[in-house]
Amino acid sequence: MNFFRYYLIIFLIVVYSCSKNENDITQLNFWAMGTEGEYVQKLITDFDLANRKIKVKIQKIPWSAAQEKLITAYASDNLPDIFQLGNTWIPQFKALNAIENLDNLLVQSRDINKNNYFDGIWDTNIIENSLYGIPWYIDTRILYYRTDVLKKAGFNSPPKTWNELYRVSKKIKSINRGVEKYAIFLPTNDWANFIIFGLHTGATFLKDNNTIGNFSDAKYKKAFEYLLRFHKENLSPLSISQVPNVYQAFAQEYFSMYISGPWNINEFKKWMTGDLADKWMTAPLPGLTDSIPGYSLAGGSSLVISRNSNRKKEAWQLIEYLSDPEIQIDFYKLIYNLPAIKEAWQDPLMLNNPYMPAFYKQFQYVKATPKIPEWEQIAFSKLLQYFELTARGVMSSDDALQKLDGDVYKILEKRRWLLSRNK
Repeated sequence: MNFFRYYLIIFLIVVYSCSKNENDITQLNFWAMGTEGEYVQKLITDFDLANRKIKVKIQKIPWSAAQEKLITAYASDNLPDIFQLGNTWIPQFKALNAIENLDNLLVQSRDINKNNYFDGIWDTNIIENSLYGIPWYIDTRILYYRTDVLKKAGFNSPPKTWNELYRVSKKIKSINRGVEKYAIFLPTNDWANFIIFGLHTGATFLKDNNTIGNFSDAKYKKAFEYLLRFHKENLSPLSISQVPNVYQAFAQEYFSMYISGPWNINEFKKWMTGDLADKWMTAPLPGLTDSIPGYSLAGGSSLVISRNSNRKKEAWQLIEYLSDPEIQIDFYKLIYNLPAIKEAWQDPLMLNNPYMPAFYKQFQYVKATPKIPEWEQIAFSKLLQYFELTARGVMSSDDALQKLDGDVYKILEKRRWLLSRNK
């Protein structure tokens, strides 16, 4: 009997110890989107080893379902402790009061500092003078171009100004007279270009505390009409149906210039092979003058912390870990996401990549889009609608921009009402 009791006591001690150790472990729930969700587990092996009392549970969310799942989780008070947000989504989740203000955590941090980041990228996470996210990886749009075609057109370097971009486009079109080929592809189903060129002119898109559309302003009209010329003069395909495969079209000289982001580098490498391997390059966007590049979009994804999380300290530890320059390079090696930390760009992997200097320079000249939840509806829906109608000659640019401002006024009605109540 004593023998039995002895082993029973030992058994209970072991069970209690295991239970106590399990209770001492903090589970940190992390939602990551798309490809990031598939690979982030490989990044955090050392974090798990160094933080035995923290267990990171990763849930992979497809980008196509991400926003709906996050909103549903917010509505049921079930958001993860830490999650990934596209930069343009941050205003929406801040408006919902769903994400934590990171100002106090930033002040206490030895590892994360504003000066470690590109100014325009950092600014995408600032709303009403407070920080709500930390850039995880970054992207922007630059110019991809065929070096051989530009040389044939008499240009030994990429266009640095709007005038040069227009002149080289006209020249490329002229040497392909009688053949269905174009100079540049400015797709009418992608709103980015129609904002980027507005950034070049200093257009603000919205006014009066982002409550009224400002597209009919002269600064934006200048950009709008500049881009219209490329479509009206047949320098760019008008319909996306004309370019079913962007990479094949680029390889076949159907067009010779294209404004896009870093995600396309490896895609172009797959198509530009053999004799074409050295016939393409990247460049910063042309600006109004050749003194500086034209501004581009500050894109990418950030890491945010749920406002209702009880594990904010642990979540911040994980953000600091993922913000280490070496970990950012490891991330790039896995899925080619460009590092948000400037120091990581000094790694030989980045310095020796011939397509990276254009991106690094462009990141010095990036700006955030208006920081309101309604922005994507304005850009994705209304702006593209009116540009295409104008490009097809259905209405004048003046009419299109005035109607666009009218639609934006309706979209922002609730925002005006909410701001009026807070006065």
